[in-house]
Amino acid sequence: MTTYALRSASPAKTRADAVVVGVLRGPSGPTLAPGGDEVASAYGRRLAPLLATLGVTGKAGEVVKLPTSKTISSPVLLLAGLGDEVTPGTARRAAGVAARAATNAASVALALPADSAALVRAVTEGWALGGYTFTSYKRQPDGERTDRAGEVVVLSPLARKKDVVAAFEEAQVVSAAVAQARDWVNTPPNDLRPPSFADAVVEARRGHGRSRGAGSLKVEVLDEKRLAELGCGGILSVGRSSDAPPRLVRLDYEPKGAVAHLALVGKGITFDSGGLSIKPAAGMKEMKSDMAGAAAVVAATFAIADLGLPVRLTTYASLAENMVSGDASRPGDVVTMYGGTTVEILNTDAEGRMVLGDALVMAQEAEPDVVLDVATLTGHMVMALGDRVAGVLGDEKVVADVLAASEAAGEEHWPMPIPAMMEERIRSSKIADLAQHDWIRWGGGLYAAAFLREFTGGLPWAHLDIAGPAFNSGGPWGQVTSGGTGFAVATLVEYARSLATR
Repeated sequence: MTTYALRSASPAKTRADAVVVGVLRGPSGPTLAPGGDEVASAYGRRLAPLLATLGVTGKAGEVVKLPTSKTISSPVLLLAGLGDEVTPGTARRAAGVAARAATNAASVALALPADSAALVRAVTEGWALGGYTFTSYKRQPDGERTDRAGEVVVLSPLARKKDVVAAFEEAQVVSAAVAQARDWVNTPPNDLRPPSFADAVVEARRGHGRSRGAGSLKVEVLDEKRLAELGCGGILSVGRSSDAPPRLVRLDYEPKGAVAHLALVGKGITFDSGGLSIKPAAGMKEMKSDMAGAAAVVAATFAIADLGLPVRLTTYASLAENMVSGDASRPGDVVTMYGGTTVEILNTDAEGRMVLGDALVMAQEAEPDVVLDVATLTGHMVMALGDRVAGVLGDEKVVADVLAASEAAGEEHWPMPIPAMMEERIRSSKIADLAQHDWIRWGGGLYAAAFLREFTGGLPWAHLDIAGPAFNSGGPWGQVTSGGTGFAVATLVEYARSLATR
């Protein structure tokens, strides 16, 4: 297990197995970024030709490792590219790249730019998340990597300031929550079905919500019988096709002196075959990640409780497995959702909005100040924004606040509209209140958001469609590793923090 420390020591004199410094790209060539000044002084005039010989440019994503030959106390120097400027985003990405490059170092000192609380947070998060691995199914002792640094020291001239220390500590909490969400998303779908996912949440809850004496954190699991008694037709319509029945997990965090009440709802399809509207085989290979929304809201709830933020949380994770069987939902079926709205199912591969609908109605019954739902909902959003940016739709003020939180958290979101025409499309069913889908190719992500809005009871609300960035099917970049990314966890925590400080 890695331990972290925050110090104001000199990077040139720090005795660590490796020291990481940032490199800025410039018109006159690369230069060491703030934080690496004493290292630059130690090398003196040799530095510029050395960087040129090594081909160092300072571009983002670049990392170069070199022996120091006792020029500084550490035997190894890692040069991590920051690009053209120092920002929390560039520092976070550089730290993440460096974490994967610093193999076989028992101790590492990070001398990346860290002269503000935001930069200290970014460097700490970047290192912790960039070095994440999922090895539970690898034949290694305890499933752990043996080349991870056991001690990481973040060097900052402001190491003794209270706000910087707080940012450093909070970064570790948020990083652990992101890693927890990644672990769940990366778990194979045969080992994380709705009942076992619910059990995992119950088990994980034991280690959270006890710090700072902030308040209680409770968990309740509704099984298929209780869901039927309550009339949760949406979740049941999806989960009925699987021999692993659906679950609805509710988490309640009630701190003393709460200044706001936030409801979080997450889509938890542990595997999505598409149901009778079955996906092509290639479209199923990453469908274990269709529960990333549920993983995000649960992990964020744990982090908010651990940080002791004075915000009451009501969190719902709707868990189901969308499979094919003789009892599967059919196109043309009409389902009565929790709360009484009838929905005509026209595409069983548009199942996420069905499990979210029931939970959104339950969330509004708790009378929160605002509701956020998170889901890997539509391929349309991936087509519109790519695989690194999430779409945010809903009430203008809530969307703006989510965007501000995401910027502070270092995650990319983009506002998308819910045009008035979508109101007509979702009401196109001739036999039910709402049509779950309409097979029109254009605007499917906007349609889905309009559908979800029908279950929010007019409360302030935003929908985060994370279908693109929730799972990285390519190679690692910055602080993002391959596989589950834990996307939206940091944004949700930051949003809750913004509610706490209003």
